[in-house]
Amino acid sequence: MTGAEIRRSFLEFFRERGHLVVPSDRIVPESDPSLLFTNAGMVPFKNSFLGVEKPRAPRIADSQKCLRISGKHNDLDDVGRDVYHHTFFEMLGNWSFGDYFKKEAIEWAWQLLTGVWGLDPRRLHATVFEGDPEQGVPRDEEAASLWAGLTTIPKGHIHLGNRKDNFWEMGDTGPCGPCTEIHIDLTDDLSGGALVNKGTPRCIEIWNLVFIQFNRGADGRLSPLPARHVDTGMGFERVSAVLQGKTSNYDIDLFQDLFRATRDLTGSEPYSGRLDDMRDTAYRVVADHIRALVFSLADGAVPSNEKRGYVVRSILRRAERYGRQYLGAKEPFLHRLVPAVVGSMGDVFPEIAQRAGAVSKILLDEEEAFLRTLDRGMRLFNDVARRTKDSGKPVISGDDVFDLHTTYGLFSDITRQMAEEVGLGIDSQGYQRRMDEFRDTSGKDRKKLVISAIEGTLPRCDDSAKHLGTTARSGIAGWVTDNAVITSGTLATGTQAAIVLDSTCFYPEQGGQVGDTGTIATATGVFRVEDTQRLGDGILHSGVVESGFVEAGQPASLAVDAPRRRAITRHHTSTHLLNWALRKVLGGSIDQKGSLVDADKTRFDFAHDKALSAEEIQAVEDLVNRRILDNAPVAAVLMPLADAKKLPGVRAVFGEKYPDPVRVVTVAAGQGESAGEESSIEFCGGTHLGGTGEAGSFQILSQEAVGKGVRRLTAVAGEAALKARREQTRLLAEVAAKLTCKPEDAAERVEALREEVKKLQAQLKKAASGDLAGAADKILAEAATIGGTVVGAGEIPAVAPDQARMQLDRLRQKAGSSIFLLGWREDGKVGLMAAVSDDLHGKGIEAGKFVGEIAKRVGGKGGGPKGMAQAGGKEPENLPAALTEAKALAAKLLGA
Repeated sequence: MTGAEIRRSFLEFFRERGHLVVPSDRIVPESDPSLLFTNAGMVPFKNSFLGVEKPRAPRIADSQKCLRISGKHNDLDDVGRDVYHHTFFEMLGNWSFGDYFKKEAIEWAWQLLTGVWGLDPRRLHATVFEGDPEQGVPRDEEAASLWAGLTTIPKGHIHLGNRKDNFWEMGDTGPCGPCTEIHIDLTDDLSGGALVNKGTPRCIEIWNLVFIQFNRGADGRLSPLPARHVDTGMGFERVSAVLQGKTSNYDIDLFQDLFRATRDLTGSEPYSGRLDDMRDTAYRVVADHIRALVFSLADGAVPSNEKRGYVVRSILRRAERYGRQYLGAKEPFLHRLVPAVVGSMGDVFPEIAQRAGAVSKILLDEEEAFLRTLDRGMRLFNDVARRTKDSGKPVISGDDVFDLHTTYGLFSDITRQMAEEVGLGIDSQGYQRRMDEFRDTSGKDRKKLVISAIEGTLPRCDDSAKHLGTTARSGIAGWVTDNAVITSGTLATGTQAAIVLDSTCFYPEQGGQVGDTGTIATATGVFRVEDTQRLGDGILHSGVVESGFVEAGQPASLAVDAPRRRAITRHHTSTHLLNWALRKVLGGSIDQKGSLVDADKTRFDFAHDKALSAEEIQAVEDLVNRRILDNAPVAAVLMPLADAKKLPGVRAVFGEKYPDPVRVVTVAAGQGESAGEESSIEFCGGTHLGGTGEAGSFQILSQEAVGKGVRRLTAVAGEAALKARREQTRLLAEVAAKLTCKPEDAAERVEALREEVKKLQAQLKKAASGDLAGAADKILAEAATIGGTVVGAGEIPAVAPDQARMQLDRLRQKAGSSIFLLGWREDGKVGLMAAVSDDLHGKGIEAGKFVGEIAKRVGGKGGGPKGMAQAGGKEPENLPAALTEAKALAAKLLGA
């Protein structure tokens, strides 16, 4: 069977047995902050297993796209080196939510494998959980007896497995249970039974059936779940290799078009499947990585230097490096492989076909940026590796790894791979220390409550009142503490918890809008709400009992912090106007990539490949403020999702899941304008003003790039906008006072001062160049001649590197065969620059090595080309000794 036929037959098999076949969820998870990517088939159903979200059906089957490249599931380093690891893969799965259990799961698995797909029963082995007395979990005798009684699996092919291999847990707490794995013996003589769970490709796991029947509490104890579930996962590429009679996943039909396209683009020899050939390794890396890139980018991931974006960029650069180093690629080629991925998988995953153009453009931009430094970075790596080996050290220093990353874009994992290919390691801890010093991590992430699993059932909460006002009456249904739902008892003063209400007027964080704060008051106490979040159908009001006590079942008065909510609402409606105005100014192709709306600002991310000009920012501001002045009405209505999608000009966030019916927010056209394109129409569940005039005013504070092709605008509305303008006016008046001019003349006065500074700098440079030339001539006059080579080293006045370079060129022209080193001190640091004439390179005397060695004497490092290279240091007091050492080193290198 072809891969497409295998996938289709799996889904049809379970459709015939009452399963709802659903499309794959996104590879970029929306609702799980603990994951960068969907790394297993169960991720989209996590809330159903946690009991906070009702599944779409009691029986479901799917083929989920997955990416394993971060956290404990990180297969990146193994990709290419063997024939069965992938970063991107499909996970075939069937699911039961409180419906069937072990009997049906085992019986159907056997029917599909042996009856439909025709696998030889003699080659199949099953593992069952051996039990764990310390945890109080018995051996899974039920699964073992079902295997023996329901299937024709040979006697002796049912094996016991330990907790590591045969007991599945979602996390430290929450749903868990034993699993039974199906392995296939691929040995010639059917001797693979002893190889089960031994990590060998001669006997591999092809299907894992997980039986979720326990809940692990915060105390570590297991208790039976009221409803038992089945979660199965089968690696699509792996089972395809088995069914197609291949010993390598990369030999299945899905990869062959990719290999051919790669060969055509690079001109390399054809793929031959060898493990001891770096060319074939590169073929596997490129084929795997381009699939990972196409699917992650199509689902909204954006290359950057942080978190998910870093992972995407790392995959791309790894593939680019392999293609260039081992396949002979001379120009960007990954973006030209997108059609091959779409051709083999676009019918099953139409989203990659729909966004193929955008994905290709992102890839091309990233490739061009990386290739500008890759060749030089690889040359410098070779120098670093050679220097490391010459020094007898087994690892490349953290400083060198850091420099290769920050200067040449070689991420540490790429440097590690290249190092391993030449028999070296890297100092990961030293590199991380340098990165920690370099990276500013303060204030980049908002704190948010993350509940990994809930013990008990979270009551449903009606939050429709959030759109009706900021006060309401409700009842305290209970609270969550230590991930457990409590529905009786009291909360004393100072106790932290997440209160659960029957209904609420508090807005839970979602859609980019932060959660409300405020108070929940009962007859006996006051609870201060510090954050509000949604979990499934429940709403968590997180905070602390401020006074008295709160009791389950009490009636309560709810009061949202009204001024804060008002500021948030101004910013949310202004965000819709900003989205509309950007499309008017920049064109309709911009897509919203995300937003953060709080009381202080609105932060809006959108697809655009260059910075906005001052004129464009002004035009956007003018459009928004004009609509505010018009006091255009803002209306929200619930509509069937299918009908809402047909509305002219409607906007939705790419990849976002919307409920059905969906809430549609419309900001009407202004005075004298027609509807349609002059109206802002968006799917949105947030809070909004009744009319745009209530926003007061609007101002854009800043713009920045947050990833390749993604811009971020930060703006303010209402009182925040007035404060921003007041502060700008104050600063301008202060600057004008210091310049002794009127505020309107400040820009002209600053420009005049800049011109004056340029003239003074030119005069200083001219004077310094005379001093510099004199110092260089003195070094030449005092230079020694060793075997026909002039050797000179000395200190010069502090200069820019290009001026030092000019002097070294002048000295080399005068001296002929020569070694020169210039050093200078500036702001507590040392600068060094060396030059070595071409005739000495054949003797192994190179400027990069020479200056790098001397830099150690002043607490620094450096390197570079053979002819001229630069270094720096932190110990200016040691410069005289370093210059003396330079002369001695030159003499030694010349054999004197």
